[in-house]
Amino acid sequence: MAVLRRPSEPRVFPRSGWDTIDPSVPVEEETIPTYRPDKFYPVHIGEVFNHRYQVVGKLGYGSSATVWLCRDLLEHRYIALKVYTVSTSVMREIEIYNHLRTVHSDHAGQSCLRPLIEVFQAQSPDGCSVHTCLVHPPLGISLDQLASLLPGGVMSCAMVKTTIRNILAALDFLHTEARVIHTDLQPNNILLGIKDETILSKFEIAEFESPVPRKTLGNRTIYLSRPLPISYGTPVLCDLGEARLGTEKQQGDIMPDIYRAPEVILDMSWDYKVDIWNVGMVIWDLFERRHLFKARNPERKLDDGYYLAEMQAVLGDPPLEFLAQSERSLQFWDKNGKWRGAAPVPDYNLNTLEERLQGDEKDEFLRFLRRMLCWQPEERATAKELLFDPWLMEGLFK
Repeated sequence: MAVLRRPSEPRVFPRSGWDTIDPSVPVEEETIPTYRPDKFYPVHIGEVFNHRYQVVGKLGYGSSATVWLCRDLLEHRYIALKVYTVSTSVMREIEIYNHLRTVHSDHAGQSCLRPLIEVFQAQSPDGCSVHTCLVHPPLGISLDQLASLLPGGVMSCAMVKTTIRNILAALDFLHTEARVIHTDLQPNNILLGIKDETILSKFEIAEFESPVPRKTLGNRTIYLSRPLPISYGTPVLCDLGEARLGTEKQQGDIMPDIYRAPEVILDMSWDYKVDIWNVGMVIWDLFERRHLFKARNPERKLDDGYYLAEMQAVLGDPPLEFLAQSERSLQFWDKNGKWRGAAPVPDYNLNTLEERLQGDEKDEFLRFLRRMLCWQPEERATAKELLFDPWLMEGLFK
């Protein structure tokens, strides 16, 4: 006979004892250029969502959601609650998660993907809007946050290898068994797993004993996020909000601006190999602590011509058969594949840009990168092939 556990009582959080922020100073989500307060649900610490999830602290924010650590009063565990803005459609993300639930597999890469626990709707306190809420297992800090805490702001070779093995395993599962393209790999979407869950109870106690600074604006409170400590768990791939079902030819603009694959910039159809390009870009970010491509003109504005000129320098001349797939390519190359774009091609290459390594170690690292950073998608290695690359496997069995 099953033992029914009694729900936990909600914690009563302090009503005073925090630093007050000047109402005229923008903080957190208010600093987003497109911020509109009426679009965000006015979450407050101590609030209980869906009759079970009590908010115990703020984990972060973005243009379309705020993220909170909650205590599940029914299951006696912690969860991460993502509360979306009123105008944000998350149907695609929910569709992907529902699809993943139908995939019956023992692929190890599944454990490197953050699952969805529950979806529910929350009506704003004024009754004027409805917000979609996603419930996930809690995770630690992002790789972007981690890098900023490391000496020199960069990861060691061993850390990069461990991370990329997990991401490639997740992608191999998505591509080969789930038939899903992620399209949005970036350090912000890779979070550390949590080995020791006491950091979550310590997070809650810290909020109770020493509340974060905040400012009150009439009907809402803007809280500062409370950082989690480094958790040293397995890196997990998150955020399927831009994922696509089907790994064959697709159309449309995808990927973060400075990570876009050449076929996306040139308005070609694309497939799952855009994720492989993305992995190469993320590796460079983590290991070099700077973006491989700036993609900006002298006015600091995003400019495809400057982006493609940088690609020309790093990748060399694109194959004519690749350019022939895009009418837009004639804006930047002539019919013989000669660069004619307005932006100058920089005087460097991948070898000169990489300055951390020497000798054979550098050669092996760049050879690994070049398996991902190719003009032609079909020339990029698959996630499975990359998992067994000598550079990635070196030191694995010592």
